[in-house]
Amino acid sequence: MSYYERHVFFCCNQRDAAEGRPCCNGKGASAMRDYAKQRVKELGMAGEGKIRVNQAGCLDRCEEGPCVVVYPDAVWYTYVDRSDIDEIVEQHLRHGRIVERLKI
Repeated sequence: MSYYERHVFFCCNQRDAAEGRPCCNGKGASAMRDYAKQRVKELGMAGEGKIRVNQAGCLDRCEEGPCVVVYPDAVWYTYVDRSDIDEIVEQHLRHGRIVERLKI
């Protein structure tokens, strides 16, 4: 059995604008990771046997918008704002339902 039921990784990569490629952190990824982590804790879903929210380096999908991946489900999402994060937390992390409209 896994230590966590689900492990959520937010790409928080920061690239130099001169590289010419987008980066997730340039679109607010660190703030959204912090928000997701806070919501998971507030809902009592954090900790051993539950949910863990972490930052990751580049997940190499930055061109598709800021991205997050949920394991072991291997579901990739993009998001725009807190309401998208709320939907991922409520639907996927709490109820196990994939949020199709945010999938990448």
